[in-house]
Amino acid sequence: MGAYQFLDQQFIAGEWIKGTSTRILDNLNPYTQESILKLQGASIVDVDSAYAAAFEYAAKWADSSAEARKNLLLRVIEIIQARREEIIDWLIQESGSTRLKANIEVDAAIGILKESSTFPERMLTQELPSPDSTRQSYAVRKPLGVVAVISPWNFPFHLSMRSVAAALALGNTVVLKPASDTPITGGLLLAKLFEEAGAPVGSLSVLAGAGSEIGDYFVEHEVLKLISFTGSTEVGKRVGQLAVGSPNLKRLALELGGNAPLVVLDDADLDLAVELAVMGRFLHQGQICMSTNRIIVDAKVHDSFVGKLVERSKSIPFGDPNEDTTVIGPIINRDQVQKIQHIIQQGQEAGATLVLQGATRGHVIPPHIFIDVDPASSLAQEESFGPVLPVIKAQNEAEALMLANATRFGLSSAVCSANIERAKAFALKIDAGMTHINAITVADYPNAPFGGEKNSDLGRFNGQWVLEEFCRTHWLTLPS
Repeated sequence: MGAYQFLDQQFIAGEWIKGTSTRILDNLNPYTQESILKLQGASIVDVDSAYAAAFEYAAKWADSSAEARKNLLLRVIEIIQARREEIIDWLIQESGSTRLKANIEVDAAIGILKESSTFPERMLTQELPSPDSTRQSYAVRKPLGVVAVISPWNFPFHLSMRSVAAALALGNTVVLKPASDTPITGGLLLAKLFEEAGAPVGSLSVLAGAGSEIGDYFVEHEVLKLISFTGSTEVGKRVGQLAVGSPNLKRLALELGGNAPLVVLDDADLDLAVELAVMGRFLHQGQICMSTNRIIVDAKVHDSFVGKLVERSKSIPFGDPNEDTTVIGPIINRDQVQKIQHIIQQGQEAGATLVLQGATRGHVIPPHIFIDVDPASSLAQEESFGPVLPVIKAQNEAEALMLANATRFGLSSAVCSANIERAKAFALKIDAGMTHINAITVADYPNAPFGGEKNSDLGRFNGQWVLEEFCRTHWLTLPS
């Protein structure tokens, strides 16, 4: 089995072709800054071609058997397992993933494919009680049609697969636009995998191109039924406005930003809490929507916790993502590096105290930990998406809960306590879509509802919940 070739081309209607844009995407390794490959971008002409193919094949794919759709996903799993190291190498060199994170991501993609392979047989017709004894009443679950997927650069392989696998399993055709920083791991690798698995022509197309050139057109296209977008809240709001404002309304599945708190109550195991903070914040350089964006610690244990946290964080290996021991690798691009450096500067100017810092080396930023953080400051309120960790002191449990909810986001959260019942009662008062007790804020089970509240999400992914997003319900009555 040779390595995949021709990953510098677009995948449209079963063919590998050069994009028709005049723009060239220079795909850079975030750690070495060396060019991986150059890709001629997709234009709106290519968008039209991809959507035309998806629309043309949509009815046939919707009518395909549950067994055919299930078997397609199972074949993709087999191919991923055979090409695991090839995929991991791509994640390391293109997205700056450490080996630890890359393995987690591949396992997550396999998990979502396994779960999605059960979806075709779960599209059940439900018989409803009928108030008219002469008629029968049914709710029929059907595919939507053409689904657009826009995926991010942080977990590109998994977060693309999460929507693509579910949409295809449920009988929809898909056009995927990966992030410009990760066109291979977020898109073209998926095209290769599904092509090798025998996906029918038109069921999946992948377009890599500049958002400024094709982004709005991609979202507003007339054949679309649903837009599945994962990315920042600001861009997600723009996607929502375009979807609602276009002549043909589109459904939305949005997974956006986060500001996840880890709350350390006064009876917490501090050694455990420190490990949760370190992994929850510094895994993949903090470039995860569920990443622990702030720690809220009861005043009774604050100083002890901070001392342990700083000491533990000093030993975190950072640098080359290809090394087995590396925990913190490179930030994805220069703009993100500058953004994180600005956040650090703002934190200092606002009066917060840096108790751990280090010099940036290329795109690698070592751990930065702040204390004396104003809960209203941008350091506490904004998503840094980097290895920057503010610690906020709470005077008691009531204030800890207030601080946990004092954010415009509501994706993930965690609470650490020796008393599970106390922690459970606290967790259920957090205004977020997900809360984990004595565990890190980063978790994603393929059969559990993934999503948030407030400005973090619209809809839910995974398990039975994604069926509501990627299907439509048709009410049918007929004579008894």
